[in-house]
Amino acid sequence: MKVSIPLYNRILKVVSFFSKKLQLDAHKSITGRPLSLPIEKVISLAIFKKKNNIATTKSLYEIFDLKKICSYKTLIVNLIRWAKLGATILFLLLKTNRQNADEVKHIDATELPICLFKNANRHQTIKDFASFMRGAKGTYFGLKMHLCSDLKRKLLSIKFTTANKDEREMVMDLCKDLEGIFVADAGYISEKLIWEFYQENRRILFVKPRKNMKKLMTKFQENLYNTRMQIEFNFRDLKLFYGLCTSLPRSIDGYFTNYIWSLLAYQIV
Repeated sequence: MKVSIPLYNRILKVVSFFSKKLQLDAHKSITGRPLSLPIEKVISLAIFKKKNNIATTKSLYEIFDLKKICSYKTLIVNLIRWAKLGATILFLLLKTNRQNADEVKHIDATELPICLFKNANRHQTIKDFASFMRGAKGTYFGLKMHLCSDLKRKLLSIKFTTANKDEREMVMDLCKDLEGIFVADAGYISEKLIWEFYQENRRILFVKPRKNMKKLMTKFQENLYNTRMQIEFNFRDLKLFYGLCTSLPRSIDGYFTNYIWSLLAYQIV
């Protein structure tokens, strides 16, 4: 694979901006040997990997010929070590998105399988967090990512839970401090939730009725429901092009590191 130097330099420039704003260098130890890979470079490499949908860290290590700088193990350790700083940048981006969000917002959740279904009973790495759940493609073993995004597909709020968590239970926490018109699919049907969520002149939740429900729908509501595919495009892009789903990590930290870098790469640059 040919390295896209302009893309990497652009990523590094943006990461350097956030590094200065958030004072990421303060996390470096003032004693001991200097870092073989600076924090800004580690974060930039992680984002570059996800931007180009590079499947493995080994491939990233070889593409940039990092053996001249550090060992492969050092790269792995640093990608996990500095993921918390990547999460800090991600949360800042989400905060900015919330401040400039479109009036219309979407709520949904997507499945995150952590291994092949046939291997579920033998899986040990993240078994304490995962569970079985029936998804769009059948039963899977893993987690669930709850997302709130706006009409322009900007991510506003993200939560991770075990796979069998009821999506309706996450709505209040997911949309805390957000205002506007919120649209959800039939999986969120609950009169109690709709009334709890409602705040006069601030926010309202529209849940698409099931086909077998005898409920009239206005043209305005129909148009709103038709915009719900925007959040599905977010899920599609994150999984197909940014490597959100994986079964490669060998630790809990490895799984959540992967999710952080995927989401950050999707929002940055």
